[in-house]
Amino acid sequence: MEKALRWRKSSYSGDTGGECVEVAADGAAVAVRDSKRAEVACAGVTVSAWRAFVDAVNDEELR
Repeated sequence: MEKALRWRKSSYSGDTGGECVEVAADGAAVAVRDSKRAEVACAGVTVSAWRAFVDAVNDEELR
C-alpha cells in the first residue's frame, strides 16, 4: 500500500484557496503539485535537487 503524502504550502500563499504550489516529502523524494489541479500527477525530484532549488531561490539566484 502506498504511503499517503502530507502536502504543505507556503505561508505566503494566504487563505485564498488556490494558485499555490504544494510540496510533500517522503524521505527519498519531494513531490511538487499545483493546488488548483491536485488531481493531476505531480512532479517528483530528489531531496538534494529540492534543496538546491530552495537555496537558489533564497539566494535570489533565479531572479
